[in-house]
Amino acid sequence: MLKTIFLSTTALLAATPALAEPSPDATTLPGDAIVVTATRTPTETDRIASSITVLTKEAIDQSQDIGVTELLARTPGISITRNGGYGTSTSVRIRGAETDHTVVVIDGVKLNDPSSTGGGYNFANLLVGDIDRIEILRGPQSILWGSQAIGGVVNIVTATPDAPLEASADIEAGSRETVNARGGIGGKTGPVAWRVGGHTFTTDGISAYAPGTEADGYRNVGLNGRATVTLTDNVSLDLRGYWTRGRNEFDGFNTDSPEYGITEEFVGYAGLNVALFDGRFRNRFAYGYTDTRRNNFNPGGNPDHTFDAKGRNERIEYQGTFEIAQGWTAIVGAENERSRFFSASPPFSEAEGKAEITSFYSQLSAEPLSGLTLTGGVRHDDHKTYGGQTLFQAGAVWALETGTILRANYGEAFKAPSLYQLFSEYGNTTLRPEEAEGWEAGIEQHLFDDALTLGATWFDRDTTNQIDFFSCFGTTGDPLCVNPYTGLSRFGYYANTARTHAQGIELGAAARIGTRFTLSGNYSWIEAENRVAGANFGNWLPRRPRETANLSADYDWAFGLSTGFAVRWSGKSYDNASNTTVLNAYTLVDLRAEYALSDNVRLFGRVENLFDEEYETVRNYGTLGRSVYAGIRTRF
Repeated sequence: MLKTIFLSTTALLAATPALAEPSPDATTLPGDAIVVTATRTPTETDRIASSITVLTKEAIDQSQDIGVTELLARTPGISITRNGGYGTSTSVRIRGAETDHTVVVIDGVKLNDPSSTGGGYNFANLLVGDIDRIEILRGPQSILWGSQAIGGVVNIVTATPDAPLEASADIEAGSRETVNARGGIGGKTGPVAWRVGGHTFTTDGISAYAPGTEADGYRNVGLNGRATVTLTDNVSLDLRGYWTRGRNEFDGFNTDSPEYGITEEFVGYAGLNVALFDGRFRNRFAYGYTDTRRNNFNPGGNPDHTFDAKGRNERIEYQGTFEIAQGWTAIVGAENERSRFFSASPPFSEAEGKAEITSFYSQLSAEPLSGLTLTGGVRHDDHKTYGGQTLFQAGAVWALETGTILRANYGEAFKAPSLYQLFSEYGNTTLRPEEAEGWEAGIEQHLFDDALTLGATWFDRDTTNQIDFFSCFGTTGDPLCVNPYTGLSRFGYYANTARTHAQGIELGAAARIGTRFTLSGNYSWIEAENRVAGANFGNWLPRRPRETANLSADYDWAFGLSTGFAVRWSGKSYDNASNTTVLNAYTLVDLRAEYALSDNVRLFGRVENLFDEEYETVRNYGTLGRSVYAGIRTRF
């Protein structure tokens, strides 16, 4: 039903004759004035061949969302699953790819947890906090971002100061004893620009086990800071840091339980920027560090400390950006990444391992004709254990004077086996990297001086050598069913057994009608299938709905009040590879309002899941029902 409404609305938008400039809503297709950094150098969106969505600070504030995942779910091509309420394991899938096929970057540092099963990033503890901008780059992106960028890249930028002294603060409270507060302060003093921010979040939560009655609470605190020191006209120093600690209660398998986990994450970055030849040759020398520590506990259990994991990354980088001529830019870079992990599940044996990857990449962006940008790139990764991997990318984007933007892009990507998949009790040191290749073609049309924007993109991606867990149940004579370190039988092991195919279309529209009313929406149809010969060939990949849609509208009243609603619809999906367990379609309706007490102070409130829809994104795991929140926001 909602899909029909959305497509009808898009048709209506296309027929609307007199509109003003659209607002930067969470689903707005970005215009050519927006500059993004997900391409590893500031680039206008109409020169980027890949599909990209930008969520500005205005869009983030307008949505009133607490977590980053809620923001991402409103954009094209993304589906979300969560094992309960806030703080529980959260997966983000771009265009039907695996969650660990998404690269997450915060303030220039690539995030991932080497101790997690797939070596990816868990979005559970990523709250909005002091985030200023989120950029979602869809499709294979390994040329610039290396391993894991099969589905795409989520690039997060925290706030930077614009004035000698500025500050912000938000506090809200609502259902289930939820309290959320965040703030930041910064400024520019001589050669130094700085900002620090922090947040705290607490909620009594819901039962992670859907039929359960015991609420599973969540607590999260975090700090972030950044500073830029201009040493000379051509040399500057960047320092950035991000820390968060979350305590989430969760339930055991199909039962209420008192279990809880503590996750602590730290991200650090130091970079030296050197500009030569009147700024045409920009050089960056950087060091990035991530450290993730996870511990699970079961009070009263024996032992009560049930899980311990540590993952660490160290990355040394060089990147040079050379403006050859007007419209012609070359990027060259080198990286060395060293990862370590430790994992233990008492009373079982401990596991640890390490890996090293050295990479070289280059990309040329050229504008042979006015408005036409061609991009080509190559990357070579040398894994200390598995040898070399070379990837290619080519794309074109043509911004016409008619307001039409045409895009086409081909990209290759890979994902090295995670340390857990290699060295844990289920590890397999003979694993090969997962490989993917994909292409997309799209059109974006700006009408009525950008008052109306329409867009459509088709994509196609094949992934081979995908790593899956192979069960040893009922198997005899398989040498890999014996743990090579202990000589004991094991439940299973990881193997390159999977092949998948994904294709689909993403539609989007955004408009402002008059000077006060804005309307936007998107629809995604994604066919993500198993292509392994056997009983599951052609089946939907688990927990990936084939259809999703979003619709959002806001109205600014003359007396300082702004009201709006957002509708998110997800079609059915399957919870298992055999497609025998159905997760039903669902529709969520949110209402929101803001009132300006002054230029710097606003009251806001919202109702999430207005009709108290009961739904699941993972079988037997709970989701939030109707929730009401209210708060105050200041910017000065």
